[in-house]
Amino acid sequence: MKLGRIQIGSEVAVVRIQDDKASVLDLASAGLSSLQDLLSSPELVRLSAELPAIGESLALESLCWLPPIDQQEVWAAGVTYKRSQTARMEESEAAASCYDRVYTAARPEIFFKATPNRCRGHLGNLRIRTDATWNVPEPELALVISRSGKIVGYTIGNDMSSRDIEGDNPLYLPQAKVYNECCGLGPWITLAADMPERSSIGIHLEIHRHSKLVFSGDTSVSQMARNLEDLVSWLLRDNDMPNGAFLLTGTGIVPDSSFTLAPGDLVHINIDGIGTLSNRIVQG
Repeated sequence: MKLGRIQIGSEVAVVRIQDDKASVLDLASAGLSSLQDLLSSPELVRLSAELPAIGESLALESLCWLPPIDQQEVWAAGVTYKRSQTARMEESEAAASCYDRVYTAARPEIFFKATPNRCRGHLGNLRIRTDATWNVPEPELALVISRSGKIVGYTIGNDMSSRDIEGDNPLYLPQAKVYNECCGLGPWITLAADMPERSSIGIHLEIHRHSKLVFSGDTSVSQMARNLEDLVSWLLRDNDMPNGAFLLTGTGIVPDSSFTLAPGDLVHINIDGIGTLSNRIVQG
């Protein structure tokens, strides 16, 4: 089962995605008002399947997709793949030992990534900073965490990063990561029970420039050095999430140092069991 958010005129609707169609859900019939409420319901699986639809089914390609987030915060875990460890060490000679140590440490790197207004959905624009010269997308499996702290679903995250800013000084990490339109989420959420086995989940990235493929890469969740539940447990230590949260789980695909995003680039991230998140890159 997949759930998403769309814009219909001036209204926001929650949809159930089945095959190539989306059905607008009558949340009010179950006393719910948002996707966030549904995701935190103890009856999430049953309600997702049984909530009545409003109107006719809609073709997916005709919809205006919103990021599948309401009031949740977006957090991220870093250096969870060997490739990420290597890339972060390449960024900053001064901080190389820090990234090396955190890769094997019991405590993971967990950092704040975005508020909902800084997120964009499928086919929305993502931004590169005007004061950065080395920018990359970071394709990541995103965990959807309910108010009770349970992983209830998965979506795709694009943790946009200004590598030159972070590389200049690791204390600049918030500026390299958190800014307007810095996070892609979507296209929708796949409920946990409907995802493939974690060891078989592939992650695929393509970047197109002027209609030509300029970068591609692949990895798998099986390459992660961290357990997903362990990451969630660290996020929630002394840290209440009354609205639930999204947790990006790190990237295993990092372009080499000769590559940087440019305005107009089209970034496609595909994750098995979810779908494809596509975003256009802008600047300024």
